[in-house]
Amino acid sequence: MTTGLRPGGPPQDPRQTGDQQLPRQERVGTGALHVDNRTRSSVITARAAASFEPVGRSVATARSFVRDTLQGWGFADIIDDAVVLTSELVTNAVVHAGTSADVLCLRSDDGVHIEVADRYPEREIPLQSTAVNMGSPDREGGRGLQLCAALAGRWGVEYTPTHKQVWFQLDLPERPVGTRAAGPSLPADLLPLADGRVRVAVLQIDRAGCLTSWSEDAEDLFGYVAEQVIGKPLTDLAAWPHTPGTGTGIAEALQLSRWEGSYGIRGADGRVIPVYASHLRVRDTAGEPSTVCLLVRDHERAVLQTPLRGPAPDPTTASDGQATDPFEVFIGSPAPDDLDGLLQRTVERARDMLDGDAAFLLLATDDETELEVRASTGLPSARQRFARVPVEAGPGRYGSARMPAVHDDLAAVPGAVPLLAGTGMRSVVTVPLKVEGRLTGSLGVAAEAPSRYSNEEALRLQFAADRIALAVESARLGELERLRRGSLSFLVEASDLLAGTLDRDQTLALMAQMTIPTLATWCAVYTIADQASEPYLSYVLHEDEERIDGLKALLAKIPPPEPIPTPGARVWTAPAEAAHRAALRTSMRSLGLSELPTVSSGVGTTLSTASAVGGETVVLPLVARNRVIGMLTLGKPTDEHFRQEILELAEDLSRRAALALDNARLYSERTAISQSLQRSLLPPELPRVDGVEVEVIYRAAGEGNEVGGDFYDLFPIRDGAYGFAIGDVCGTGPEAAAVTGLARHALRLLAREGFGGPAVLERLNSAILDEGARSRFLTLLYGELWPQEDGSALLKVVCAGHPLPLRLRQDGAVEPAAEPQPLLGVMEDLELYEQTVTLDPGDVLLCVTDGVTERREGTRMLGDDGLVDVLTTCTGLTAGAVAARIMRAVERFASDAPSDDMAILAMRVPGLPKD
Repeated sequence: MTTGLRPGGPPQDPRQTGDQQLPRQERVGTGALHVDNRTRSSVITARAAASFEPVGRSVATARSFVRDTLQGWGFADIIDDAVVLTSELVTNAVVHAGTSADVLCLRSDDGVHIEVADRYPEREIPLQSTAVNMGSPDREGGRGLQLCAALAGRWGVEYTPTHKQVWFQLDLPERPVGTRAAGPSLPADLLPLADGRVRVAVLQIDRAGCLTSWSEDAEDLFGYVAEQVIGKPLTDLAAWPHTPGTGTGIAEALQLSRWEGSYGIRGADGRVIPVYASHLRVRDTAGEPSTVCLLVRDHERAVLQTPLRGPAPDPTTASDGQATDPFEVFIGSPAPDDLDGLLQRTVERARDMLDGDAAFLLLATDDETELEVRASTGLPSARQRFARVPVEAGPGRYGSARMPAVHDDLAAVPGAVPLLAGTGMRSVVTVPLKVEGRLTGSLGVAAEAPSRYSNEEALRLQFAADRIALAVESARLGELERLRRGSLSFLVEASDLLAGTLDRDQTLALMAQMTIPTLATWCAVYTIADQASEPYLSYVLHEDEERIDGLKALLAKIPPPEPIPTPGARVWTAPAEAAHRAALRTSMRSLGLSELPTVSSGVGTTLSTASAVGGETVVLPLVARNRVIGMLTLGKPTDEHFRQEILELAEDLSRRAALALDNARLYSERTAISQSLQRSLLPPELPRVDGVEVEVIYRAAGEGNEVGGDFYDLFPIRDGAYGFAIGDVCGTGPEAAAVTGLARHALRLLAREGFGGPAVLERLNSAILDEGARSRFLTLLYGELWPQEDGSALLKVVCAGHPLPLRLRQDGAVEPAAEPQPLLGVMEDLELYEQTVTLDPGDVLLCVTDGVTERREGTRMLGDDGLVDVLTTCTGLTAGAVAARIMRAVERFASDAPSDDMAILAMRVPGLPKD
């Protein structure tokens, strides 16, 4: 829907225009009225467009874009008003609405038409049939429309399901008839050189290209009388400077509506006379077309030549007569010292040189198979930057960027220049940039009018391209060197980070965090468990944390990319298409155009997600050990592309990340198996013993170990009797843990068979020796426990080479509760005996492994005496408190991590409860 106001007047009544007033919903649903449907008395002669990101600095950039565009068009009278209005409207879009802004400038003979569109369509739509209330001028919002009403000749607002667009028309002030073009007064020695009498030959050529008129000056210049040439084709006399790759000649130049340029005429004496010509195509009263040609000697071209936009110095001579660099003449001085600045200056000068509406420059990839858009003017650069097109787009020289080419009308050959599709450009001339015969890029200038360029313009543009090619290549190589150095540093840092962890989830997080924002705007990692499994979305990250949830929800709704093992990045269009559909549905619901119920919440989220993933998305396979284990997906926001160097860096990163992820997977699997086996070696939950408190603390040495060479056990033997053990196998780790499993299970089996303590340990000794080379000696404290009815506990213990158990009495006295005997796994014949100990109420029996007593800090060791000192302070504590105090004392004794396994078994007899 469009609303329009003229300054000082009320809004138009739709009923007065003859246009039937449609319901509000249907008018918006038609996609709004296009700008060309408005009343307009002039024809659009040029256009310029640009997009600006939703950041504060975009307002200043938009002002500069409009100022430069109107300055280039010669509309200095209305620049200030246009900049003020554009600034307000772009501020509304990028600051208040929080979306990107699209600015379109259209040139006509009587003024300029400017449109500013944003992606925030859900605001209220004003109706034409009601008065427009724009609020107070002091209010923060709405000033843009007030300024439009005050400054513009015409203005209006359009709504579509995805955009809101404000347009305004600024008319040129009335100018009196007078000078069209003029130059400054010059001294006589600076005026162009001409003969005493300037002769201008006037020729007229009919539809077939034959001469029908030959003036007297033509006879003087070329030596032919009219009777000799009338009826002959001009091509018989003309010497056209053909250039490989350009097909335009004199015959084609005569068919153009207007043409200026140089060629030669063969005189009657056989010599070629260089001339400068101005051709104008006309028609007589009967409609028959012909071409009028004005010709002067080439050194007198100033007589006919149309003035250039700006001063055009001689390309080889400075004003002081000294030779100058043709590169500096074309680019200007000082030349930009960075590649992007040089390329942008190049396209702007090329556009001005050929009086075009747009220009672009593409750089070739290393293999010379594709061209990458690096600079443009007059085109939607944000949408085209880093887009890639093939060098060989079709058969013939016009389909190759290696040769110059002129396209008179792109409408007749759609797709001939893919970069210009949908831009409104009709004619284009392109020339290659070559260094030492190698293609390094392509430079092109385009115009909205057809048949604007010919062989003459191709020659001029090729001359300029030859002058700048070496400088562009040098700057490009410098940029590539900086990028490669940065890439090496990035990959080294990435390798260090990935090698620093074997945790799968942390590896996934590192993969995503390293790519954002260095390589992409958002990232998603898919993982594949095995060949029969579907890819699973494992991790999603966006540089804006508020968009992660929306992005994750969007990716979860679309099928994952195919796990193709082919190396390199491939484009994936599904996310952008899904985001576009979701945004369109949301916008239609918010405007009431859908049969679904209107949902106001989430509109901004959906649109911001669509903007976030609307650009190019690529997928890189994660291949490790000849198997695809996942995919790394990288994306750009709306209308952005990846540059080739970034894709190559991402491919290197994906290879390193794939190996790190697979290593983490293998480590996780093996750790899970190891931990499962280790847990099987530990005793199950300890049984409850009536009348006795039991507490165990166990610490295995080594990262990732749950079981080592130390072990413990407490198990029922028969009614009222319990077996307990604490032991230490020589060494640590899995090998020692294997012996602990053998010992623990053998103890339980033998004790329940009715064997006493000495017999149990003798048979265990034989079993250990039977292991042969895998056997390890073992210290073991084994005992049997009988709680008594009087509140005490009877113990029978055998201490086979193990640290002696300590008994803590109620009065604080500490004493050994057994005597030392030979350890197991060394001798075949052992003579062991058991000792009986009675624990009175309040007594504590403490059993530890040597990892406790041999805790070291430099040359100091805790030792048996240190353990006794700590145990002395535990009088009156529960078994759990005793074990905890012992472990705390061991940990505080030294700052280093323990290097040996530790086990603590504390038993306390609390006595009978009081009545």
